[in-house]
Amino acid sequence: MLVSKKIKKSWGSRVKSLFSYLIIFVIIGWGIDMWRSQSLASGMAPTLSEISVQGELIDLHQMSQDKPVLVYFWATWCSVCRAVSPSVEMVDGYYQVLSVALNSGTDQRIQQYLKHKEYDFSVINDPKGMIGREWGIAVTPTLFVIHQGEITSVTTGFTSPFGIWLRLFFS
Repeated sequence: MLVSKKIKKSWGSRVKSLFSYLIIFVIIGWGIDMWRSQSLASGMAPTLSEISVQGELIDLHQMSQDKPVLVYFWATWCSVCRAVSPSVEMVDGYYQVLSVALNSGTDQRIQQYLKHKEYDFSVINDPKGMIGREWGIAVTPTLFVIHQGEITSVTTGFTSPFGIWLRLFFS
């Protein structure tokens, strides 16, 4: 009897500790996001009308009129982007996704990278980082949610598929 109470107590204590660590992790992550996003574009999204590496004309403001659009700033050389890109690819089947490849080489190099990784999301090449500077990008990856031309959510660094879904769903 005494042993089972200790086991129950230890499991309850472990769950409580895990929950506490989770809360601390979320608060720290939120604080870092707030600090990093100080220089990022806010309010109405900057104009983004370009030809993608796939050859399609992209007009962000037009795309975002009916449904939210995920705008994903990433790079082929970014290690965190390698963890986030599969989540972006999953979202692409349900929401509109527009990505901007920062300082990642030629269109052909980016197309080879996308083919190798089996990614289908639209990509605008920003070989000199000019679009990134206009949006205030200092960290890759950076994700924006745009709805009706307005920035409704921003996050930087690693984000989970669940985090992306929530940002899009509540926009």
